[in-house]
Amino acid sequence: MRAGIRSCCTGAIMSDVVASDRLKHTPLYQMHLDLGARMVPFAGYEMPVQYPNGILKEHLHVRAAAGLFDVSHMGQFEIRSRNGDSEGVARALESVVPMDIVGLASGRQRYALLTNEHGGIRDDLMIARLEDRFLIVANAACKDADEVYLREAMSHACTIERIEDRALVALQGPGAEAALAELAPDVRSMRFMDFRTTDVMNVACFVSRSGYTGEDGFEISLPASHAEAVARELLKNTNVAMIGLGARDSLRLEAGLCLYGSDLDTTTTPVEAALEWSIQKARRTGGSREGNFPGAQTILHHLVSGVPRRRVGLRPEGRAPIRHGAKLFSDQDVADAIGVVTSGGFGPSVNAPVAMGYVTSAGDVAGGTIYADLRGTRVPLRLSALPFISTTYKR
Repeated sequence: MRAGIRSCCTGAIMSDVVASDRLKHTPLYQMHLDLGARMVPFAGYEMPVQYPNGILKEHLHVRAAAGLFDVSHMGQFEIRSRNGDSEGVARALESVVPMDIVGLASGRQRYALLTNEHGGIRDDLMIARLEDRFLIVANAACKDADEVYLREAMSHACTIERIEDRALVALQGPGAEAALAELAPDVRSMRFMDFRTTDVMNVACFVSRSGYTGEDGFEISLPASHAEAVARELLKNTNVAMIGLGARDSLRLEAGLCLYGSDLDTTTTPVEAALEWSIQKARRTGGSREGNFPGAQTILHHLVSGVPRRRVGLRPEGRAPIRHGAKLFSDQDVADAIGVVTSGGFGPSVNAPVAMGYVTSAGDVAGGTIYADLRGTRVPLRLSALPFISTTYKR
């Protein structure tokens, strides 16, 4: 998830070519400037890529304590039934994602994929259910297109409201629970992917126990008018530090999590992306609500018969990172590539370079070592299980 940036850890920053006076600002913009953030254009916003401590220290701080991220640029949507039938909303959502939404309990959240008619991925989302509505968080670079598509596909059964007056922050790391519990004690009872409405500093917020770093933590949707006050209060805890998009990218890479626009796109199916775990039994062949989502024929075929290429983890030998776009080969001499690196950089927590990429099925099983082109030289990489670190989700 979390589209559009390839940070200092995965290559040169890739961002929108937008005049600075046209960039949007999140509710925490002034706070970022006050804290000395280096701001960059990203998905139409001016966003902090790092703070004075730098990406390496920020990354390690999240793994050791707690980091606070501004992700208010992402899209937030509220989906309600037109006639009070929440099951109808769930079925409408199942018509656009291959996930079990009908079976999603109130107070829970699920990772989901918007697919197209060819089985490719339009976007990856988080979908949460409350008693009377569903809430969706979409990638910043995709949210406009997602809104158009959801309205076209679901307006007959649902109202789709894009929420513009709320901020979104993520508190991640082993110290996240203790820090947030100082302001909202009931979060201690939450488990991974729980979702609830709770008061934080006397303000009603949506809180999920989730994130995109591989660490335990929370995402908090709150009124934009209260975002800075809550953020500054969290930062009074000495374990909490502001973290930019650069470390967010290296953290998610170590956790083996996909970046939309790099690891996922409209030409990649969920099975090719090794995300078949997100497709529940009810939506698969023989399930109680088999298929009936865009690209079902292709995706269900892939689940049974396999795929021509597959996302894999890669551990380059030596200390040189292998970056996005590097071609992959089965040995040092062959001319034809078997794949490409889609995310790569140095993993501070593992103290070594790490990468993800797609290889042909033949390349995937050919052996433990393949080769990447690094400035004209073939360098060896070992195929690796994902994630590269042990996740610490509270289950």
